[in-house]
Amino acid sequence: MMNRRTMIGSLGAATVLSSVTVAIGETRAYIPLISKGFSHQFWQAVKLGSEKAAAEFGVEVTFEGPDNEGQVDRQIDMLAAALAKKPAAVGFAAVDSQASIPMLRQIDAAGIPVIAFDSGVDSDIPVTTCTTDNLASAALAADEMAKAIGGAGKVAIISHDQTSRTGIDRVVGFEEQVKAKYPDIEIVTVQYGGGDHLISTEITKSILFANPDIKGIFGANEGSAIGIVNGVVESNSDIVIIGYDSGAAQKEAVRSGVMSGAITQNPVGIGYETVKAAVLTVKGEAVPKIIDTGFFYYTSENMDDDQIAAVLYD
Repeated sequence: MMNRRTMIGSLGAATVLSSVTVAIGETRAYIPLISKGFSHQFWQAVKLGSEKAAAEFGVEVTFEGPDNEGQVDRQIDMLAAALAKKPAAVGFAAVDSQASIPMLRQIDAAGIPVIAFDSGVDSDIPVTTCTTDNLASAALAADEMAKAIGGAGKVAIISHDQTSRTGIDRVVGFEEQVKAKYPDIEIVTVQYGGGDHLISTEITKSILFANPDIKGIFGANEGSAIGIVNGVVESNSDIVIIGYDSGAAQKEAVRSGVMSGAITQNPVGIGYETVKAAVLTVKGEAVPKIIDTGFFYYTSENMDDDQIAAVLYD
């Protein structure tokens, strides 16, 4: 039985813009969602949740994101384009927690509410943020890493970025938990691969070469985790891998035992709650400042349990 903490637990040529339009009565609100990316299976699951809410609440929703999670300028251009269409509300997952603030101020000044999702911003402009508790989930990843390596040894972190709230908080959450609870574990390095599995593969190989006695690596998002798996396999190494997110490749790595386990979010729930919060805000109803969409730790032993399987995505 899982404890409570676990249970809480572009627009380049390649980007596709999806739209759901449902009329209800004589009114229809337009709510664009601008995500951090589009290609990862995580974002496709968020998109699915937003479309589910659009159908339920009778609104028009578009979902788009840059080719990769490093295109800050492209994401800001998307925000500007969304503002020009005079939407009822905007959903936004920030690549950079500060760079987007000037554009968000323009949106706010136009009287358009902003609903942050996945990654918040360093501003009180968003009415709410629909997100995973990234500090707590990364702390759980640290606990699981410690358990797997016997509470001692060298480990490393590969994260997607050091500008988004998810990138920052997952690193901090892991580091702080190790510092507080595991004095015999040394984090030898924190590296950033932009969420790109190819870059993260090469980073992994470099870490393994520089630290032949390393015991484990934590990958803080889908692309980072898959890169670690590839780097470990290609290096014929045998270390503990703790991942974040799911997706087909990562689920297979967990099922086969190459990856010890991973944190999964509730991406469908993130998309759904973002649109729901936007609808409630437009109607003048209050929403909490943070909407915690939950997380779970899954392994080969529990990933087929009903509660876990419901939040894993392909």
